[in-house]
Amino acid sequence: MITIKSKRELQGMQKSGRLLASMFEGLRDIIKPGISTWEIEKFAQKFVKSRGGRLSEQGFEGYKYGTCISVNDEIAHAIPRKNKILQEGDLVSVDVTCNLDGYETDSCTTYAVGKISQEDQRLMDVTKKAMYMGIDQALVGNRIGDIGSVIQKYVEDENGFGDVRELVGHGIQPTIHEDPEVPHYGKAGHGLRLREGMTITVEPMVEAGGDWRITQHTVSDPNDDWVYYATPDGSKAAQFEHTFAITKDGPKILTLQKPYDGLEKYIPHFDEE
Repeated sequence: MITIKSKRELQGMQKSGRLLASMFEGLRDIIKPGISTWEIEKFAQKFVKSRGGRLSEQGFEGYKYGTCISVNDEIAHAIPRKNKILQEGDLVSVDVTCNLDGYETDSCTTYAVGKISQEDQRLMDVTKKAMYMGIDQALVGNRIGDIGSVIQKYVEDENGFGDVRELVGHGIQPTIHEDPEVPHYGKAGHGLRLREGMTITVEPMVEAGGDWRITQHTVSDPNDDWVYYATPDGSKAAQFEHTFAITKDGPKILTLQKPYDGLEKYIPHFDEE
């Protein structure tokens, strides 16, 4: 079921999203060569809990952790690991959901670890731009297919990267995964019509090797048999994700990170209305 959010719900989600965004801002200072992905988990847990929130992926469908942390060829859903040490030149994607006072938000950022190659930087830049291009299509009266169509064209046709099909965006609130599904591929003018008050995520996952398929792997951890997804050819992947609301004034991003330079049109003001 798709729910249309009230002003009160949007205000609550904006506060949740600001907490989550500030956690991602803090990660910029700790992600560097030599740390383990478990240290990212510890930082995220402490940051959010100390401010009254919780990481709501923990316990969802049997998941044991508050973050999903995927490195290089890992596309999504990899667990934080004490023995996964970040190296100079790595790409690390951190995907987190946050619950504050019952309000959910979801976001992902890919970080460069130290100095990275020009090609890896291009992969990150294209993925982030594709996310914003998709969000820009989330206008009242447009359709779900308008979002996926622009992402697919930009990622694959214009840049030669692979646009993952099997993992998609989604509605959010009151739980972290709600209807509708939001694919990052498709045909313009097709699919569900978008309405004011819907809250959804757009989260393209992009493969440098040009393949859109994914492969399943099991983490090499004796305490967990969790399955995650990786590129079939070993090439690197990147992911960016925001939670946003569809409004009469365009999409307003609830998980927008500072600084806002050039992104002012996305700033929500539900708490000021």
